[in-house]
Amino acid sequence: MSNPYTTPELFKLLPGFFSHNVEVNNTRLHYVTGGAGQPLILIPGYPETWWSCHQIMPLLSAHFKVYVVEMRGMGDSEKPADGYDKQNMAKDIFELVQLLDLGKIYIAGQDIGAHVAYSFAANFSQAAEKLILLDTPHPEEGMYRLPMLPIPGADYVYPFWLALNQIKQLPEQLMEGRMHLLIDWMFEKLLVQKDTVTEFDLAVYAHHYNNAEAIRASNGWYQAFAKDIEDFKHYDELKLPVLAIGGSGYEVLKQGLTGAVHNVKLINMKDCGHFLLPEKPAECALELIDFLC
Repeated sequence: MSNPYTTPELFKLLPGFFSHNVEVNNTRLHYVTGGAGQPLILIPGYPETWWSCHQIMPLLSAHFKVYVVEMRGMGDSEKPADGYDKQNMAKDIFELVQLLDLGKIYIAGQDIGAHVAYSFAANFSQAAEKLILLDTPHPEEGMYRLPMLPIPGADYVYPFWLALNQIKQLPEQLMEGRMHLLIDWMFEKLLVQKDTVTEFDLAVYAHHYNNAEAIRASNGWYQAFAKDIEDFKHYDELKLPVLAIGGSGYEVLKQGLTGAVHNVKLINMKDCGHFLLPEKPAECALELIDFLC
């Protein structure tokens, strides 16, 4: 019996979209694509895969040629031993853009994907037309001041996994075969509209993160934060148009962009948690289409 959570089976639910694998920057990347028009690259975040975009992809593909890229370490993409700093991961995307001869692109990212999208705009500005950041700014020095312990009475979800994912080897040993526990917990705590991510969706993510290699690779995104923060210090102010949509992370997003971007449109998505695309796909699609068209 085929596994319903694999990409070939998932594509049966999304007519008009296609799966591809390419070798770029010494790494094999998996991406899905559909639609026609100006190229729009979407990069998901932790702990998601390309499937997190499945509700918004048909909405956007009516206006753009949509490419949902699983960055190195995610989903069906390769999981190398290193190369997880966001500058290098942006190079992965740039080489993909060159290989496919896409010209100047629109690029959007959620969570860790937003780190990569921002780094792409900062390092390969000649290839970026507009940038969209979803609930997350690029890593910067303020991350070092995150509390070690939950603050009593504070109205936020204590992000303990940022520290846990810094540890090498132990997370794989603890969570292999059990990543569904962390994934279920994160979506329960970080969604406002709880029913927008289904049990099926959670099972898709668990399928792709439940093995030691996937845990080690996704933790690599976090273990590169020190270099990402240092790189950010040397980036010039972004001049291209930027759309920044925040849910529960709106204030952090707004603060992280202050002084870093010249031309930004900030949107506070009300009644929404961290995972904007599954929680508010129609609203996000309207904002993206309005900004890009």
